[in-house]
Amino acid sequence: MNDSREILQIKKLIVAAESSLREARELLSVLSGEIPPLPNAAEQAKEVGRVTMGVDGKVIEGIFDGQNMVGPDGKMYSVPANYASKSKLVEGDRLKLTITNDGSFIYKQIGPVERQRLIGTLTKDETSNEYRVVAGDRTYRVLLASVTYFKGEAGDEVVILVPKDKPSRWGAVENIIKPTSFSGEAAASPSAPSSDDLSLQQ
Repeated sequence: MNDSREILQIKKLIVAAESSLREARELLSVLSGEIPPLPNAAEQAKEVGRVTMGVDGKVIEGIFDGQNMVGPDGKMYSVPANYASKSKLVEGDRLKLTITNDGSFIYKQIGPVERQRLIGTLTKDETSNEYRVVAGDRTYRVLLASVTYFKGEAGDEVVILVPKDKPSRWGAVENIIKPTSFSGEAAASPSAPSSDDLSLQQ
């Protein structure tokens, strides 16, 4: 019988539905005051960020919200997905953006938040085409670039980095563990390149 593909698809839909339901419950819990509200990157950026002018150009210090950098001026600055993915930026990290005189954007991580690792299951929202990781009773959004780099698929086991002792909407993919192959060995995922110098020029 050729029902295996249909069964797999049904399983993926169930996992995605459970992920959406979990996310809705989390939002309800926040609104009802049962759990603390999620951090607001804009408010954090106002407290710790700054904008200065230097010889090399304009320097903006802000907060990474999981996808972009929010500056103290309330503006959102696009962070290249590949850089955020390879550098494993975590929601709440402090970043410094230098907009040079020739218009180049150079990012550097200047204040990483304390991290913790979680293991969860990768899910895909078929409607929005977004990936999420279900870990424990929480659901975390993850960058598509990270999932694509590791060749992740719905149902894969994922190791993510999240802020320690703080709620967050996003997780940074550290690795993806593929299901066991027919040979009995786990399929290997590529190792993400480390980046000691967390600066990037576009």
